[in-house]
Amino acid sequence: MPSVKADMTSIQQLDLAPLTKNQKSLICMVIMASILEFFDLFLVGFVITLVMKDPQWSLNAIQSGVILGGAGLGTVIGAIVWGWLADKYGRKKSFISCILMLVIFTGLSALTPANGWVFFSIMRICVGIAVGGLNVTSVPYVQEFLPSKNRGLFTGLTSAFIPLGLFLGSLATLYLADLLGWRGLLMMGCIPVVLLAWTKFIPESPRYLVSKGRLQHAREAYAWAMTIPVTQVGDLPEHVSASQPSYIKMIKDYRKPLTIVAMGSFCFIFGSFIIQSWGQALLNESFNFSIHRVANLFMILSLGDLIGRLLSAWACDYLGRRWTLFICGLMGALGCTIAAFCIQITTILPFLGLNMISSGWVFFVGIFIAMMFGDGAFGVINAFGGEIFPNPIRSTCLGLGYGVGATAKIIGPIFLGAIIGSESLSQNIVLTPFLIFAFIFFLGAITYLFARETRHIQLEEI
Repeated sequence: MPSVKADMTSIQQLDLAPLTKNQKSLICMVIMASILEFFDLFLVGFVITLVMKDPQWSLNAIQSGVILGGAGLGTVIGAIVWGWLADKYGRKKSFISCILMLVIFTGLSALTPANGWVFFSIMRICVGIAVGGLNVTSVPYVQEFLPSKNRGLFTGLTSAFIPLGLFLGSLATLYLADLLGWRGLLMMGCIPVVLLAWTKFIPESPRYLVSKGRLQHAREAYAWAMTIPVTQVGDLPEHVSASQPSYIKMIKDYRKPLTIVAMGSFCFIFGSFIIQSWGQALLNESFNFSIHRVANLFMILSLGDLIGRLLSAWACDYLGRRWTLFICGLMGALGCTIAAFCIQITTILPFLGLNMISSGWVFFVGIFIAMMFGDGAFGVINAFGGEIFPNPIRSTCLGLGYGVGATAKIIGPIFLGAIIGSESLSQNIVLTPFLIFAFIFFLGAITYLFARETRHIQLEEI
């Protein structure tokens, strides 16, 4: 049992106490939920590649873009709706509901009839609603149990391991696609149901409970977090009874932070989500990599993304949230620029004695850098977004800002699908869109410099 002074407030106790096994259990549960939920989200990129080759289907690029964009539309809806629900009914209940919703609609996706791309798109919207909800309920759930000194790192870890979902999707495609087919691969997305048993051992967020006036339950949650008797929990923050404000009032009172979260999320999601959703098809069709090689390359890509997220989660407690995101945005822009000019770079390489490197490999290096830093920034983006709003409306505002930003998941895949149209994929199509992605990453890097730095600030001070 850690040593905690009883003459301190509960917040001071939490800030000074070492991280306990119970807090680590909560972090691990959310990490596992994120990996498994995003395993399903990323797996659909491989599924689309398989469906496009299925003789029973006649799926074109525009229809594929609509299916891939469906999850993005769902993410927007889910982030906004579940953010509000998490502030009204609790982080834990919303977290559990998102897992249930994911499992149900993933299972239904596997029942899509041949050429039923409209049904498939609707199911992906519903899956996206669950994924969007997970983003905005899990972050406050973890943040509100943690000390301020390392809140950025440990909250960031809950998002940092999401690329393992992409890794597992690549692994499943590599070894199980021929055996299970695309329907069997989708059914594997129902695995998160096993996490429901874990949630039985985790209480509701203490800061949420205080905001609702449930003070005894809040004491019990703080005691659980610090593994001390309830009687040793210090004074709780003062509870001020207030009704949940309307969206109009929140937008009026928090216009600047909401704009930063929305714009920043949009910029970092735009390029990285297109790589996650279209990257497999581009490597396979445009650059003539086999489907098995593409699966292997995406396993490497996911590991780079994982390293990037771990780095950003670690760096944000040392460099600060703002400068960490600025560096990530610049590097993401660099990666997209390399991918855009992959053909031109290939023509230069022979002069450097590098004759064996094809444009496909240069393109892969570019998207690897973009994912490592651009998508790697999500080791801190949502953690930072949750920190800049007060406890009673944290999930709602994070959900609203992230939900608006997540429209990039709709616009991005459809944008690239529209550029491709009904034509066959070629290497020349990457130049213009990836230059646009580079500019958007740069814009995201600048956006976060206008935010208030929250490193080492207690949540009650916000």
